Amino acid sequence: MQFGIFTVGDVTPDPTTGRTPTEHERIKAMTAIALKAEEVGLDVFATGEHHNPPFVPSSPTTMLGWIAARTERIILSTSTTLITTNDPVKIAEDFAMLQHLADGRVDLMLGRGNTGPVYPWFGQDIRQGIPLAIDNYALLHRLWREDVVDWQGRFRTPLQGFTSTPRPLDGVPPFVWHGSIRSPEIAEQAAYYGDGFFANNIFWPKEHFKRLIGLYRERYAHYGHGSPEQAVVGLGGQVFMRRNAQDAVREFRPYFDNAPVYGHGPSLEEFTEQTPLTVGSPQQVIDKTLTFRDSFGDYQRQLFLMDHAGLPLKTVLEQLDLLGEEVVPVLRKEFAAGRSAQTADAPTHAALLARQSPQVPE
Repeated sequence: MQFGIFTVGDVTPDPTTGRTPTEHERIKAMTAIALKAEEVGLDVFATGEHHNPPFVPSSPTTMLGWIAARTERIILSTSTTLITTNDPVKIAEDFAMLQHLADGRVDLMLGRGNTGPVYPWFGQDIRQGIPLAIDNYALLHRLWREDVVDWQGRFRTPLQGFTSTPRPLDGVPPFVWHGSIRSPEIAEQAAYYGDGFFANNIFWPKEHFKRLIGLYRERYAHYGHGSPEQAVVGLGGQVFMRRNAQDAVREFRPYFDNAPVYGHGPSLEEFTEQTPLTVGSPQQVIDKTLTFRDSFGDYQRQLFLMDHAGLPLKTVLEQLDLLGEEVVPVLRKEFAAGRSAQTADAPTHAALLARQSPQVPE
């Protein structure tokens, strides 16, 4: 099982000081966090993609390329690559290039994003969000698997005899996760291709995501990729830790109360009760994360959001020390102990190369 962190790259004032970092400071902080993630033994660093304030990660492959040059082991991924507003040809090229530079330590999560105005900025219509996701990925999937592609779809100019370069490393495309918090169509898409499904279950109660993941597992088996237990699932999570739980709650409360993503709504106590957010001791994080398997079955990737809401870099690095030293080693052991023999391994380039990705059924 893989453990890691994801960032949305928000530039948010620190409510305890009133200071807002510059874009430059935030970008450099994100790269420092990625390096720290490898240092403490995490498996994955993932960045979001946004094209509007108050976010900075508008060019994920640029950032991940920089990180790839300074790391050796950690998998570099995205927590959203906008399949709706990016040209699938450019996605194919950019991530294949990154895959070569990182010696295969690359995968990506496709999503529609959560910012409506992005669509017209890139010449698209938000009302076509689902059809765009389906059409664009159908092309991206082919571009990585066919040397010469003829294509005619609904949303871009046709392609005739087109070859995307560079070709995927070792002939193995980057592993794709399809991320969704509400759309069964995306769970269906992930199942059809035999790709991973990532449920970023950080905002809504678990019952909603149990239905979505259950649908994905059922349809994964329907399309002949394996049993429902062999489907490849990823989950989100949010944590803030101090060795003393009361210290964690006291320190994190002003950040929670003022956070753009969930502030000014339910109380911290209500939110931690109803969602995966855990604010407390490392043991409390361990205990709550282990309950995810009870709700969703065995899964392959757990990513935590830790650098948001204006938290200063020093605090985030301290959080990563706790995560890497006290939480993840226990989670690895506990998840491995109860893991079904049928459960698929977490995706890596080496594993995909060894078995070569299965073909999509006719």
